[in-house]
Amino acid sequence: MDGFETNEGVILIAATNRPDVLDPALLRPGRFDREIVVPNPDLAGREKILRVHMRKVPLASDVDPRVIARGTPGFSGADLANLVNEAALLAARRGKRVVTMSELEDAKDKVMMGAERRSMVMSEEEKRLTAYHEGGHAIVAINIEGTDPIHKATIIPRGHALGMVMRLPERDQLSLSRKKILADICVAFGGRVAEELIFGHDQVTTGASSDIQKATRMARAMVTRFGLSDELGPIEYGENQEEVFLGHSVSRTQNVSEATAQRIDAEIYRIIDDCYRRAHQILTDRMDDLKALANGLLEYETLSGDEIVALLKGIPPVRTPYEEPEPQRGPGPSVPQAGVPRSGPGGIIAPEPQPGR
Repeated sequence: MDGFETNEGVILIAATNRPDVLDPALLRPGRFDREIVVPNPDLAGREKILRVHMRKVPLASDVDPRVIARGTPGFSGADLANLVNEAALLAARRGKRVVTMSELEDAKDKVMMGAERRSMVMSEEEKRLTAYHEGGHAIVAINIEGTDPIHKATIIPRGHALGMVMRLPERDQLSLSRKKILADICVAFGGRVAEELIFGHDQVTTGASSDIQKATRMARAMVTRFGLSDELGPIEYGENQEEVFLGHSVSRTQNVSEATAQRIDAEIYRIIDDCYRRAHQILTDRMDDLKALANGLLEYETLSGDEIVALLKGIPPVRTPYEEPEPQRGPGPSVPQAGVPRSGPGGIIAPEPQPGR
């Protein structure tokens, strides 16, 4: 390759998702010598992309694109388009003429965590344990400084999880502080601690396995990658690696000594133990709040962040039957107005057929 011919007004553009496997000869000066990285959109970009795709569907007045944008960090434009399509499909299945915030939230949860498994049979004891587990996460998150605010808590099984507490960042996070990482580790142990306090040491379950894995991974990264340990200092410690062939080690890369590895393990244990004790103290002090929230989850199954705050103040959530809101008038295509829904077989309400395109 001798380089490209010089032609006035001609620009060669190429795109790839794997720049790491390109031949270096392609990237020399005179060839593809300028690289433009197109990352996933930030919060403002996601909001604008959502508004573009939402023009194609009739929206209810309660739809807030910024809230959806906050809850979709890392989503690409295609992911956001898929989310809006999922919300439109959910609204159609429910016989609605407009897409409400409820459909958009449910679509986001489905894309991120899998579909609801309402058919999954859970005993009352399992539901109660799940309610206290998720309530423990929520109470610690509310009473610790540095973590993200709670957006939703639910005990409806999704994917491989029996429940979840979702927290939404106020803005896109480009870096993490020591304070936030430690707060997140405390929140991760909230569920395990709640099980121990309510049901006893012998009744603690394996439901916190993913929380323990996440907390351990964050603590190890603090010590070995981020230099946030006072004990070991601002040094990166790589893990020892072995190349294995037919079950036998043929080569070994020694990055840390045995003594240093022991210090790393001890520091990780100290961080985990401190955060566990901190979560234990919070839930011990807020036991009444934990019980109130767990009972609320057992009764309502899903609570928003505002409903959780109100519930802890003694104000129960208000759940009203769905009333179809008026669609927003915007630049998007008009939607034919159907008459009153008619009753289908068995008394099921069926939407009026829409004119074909």
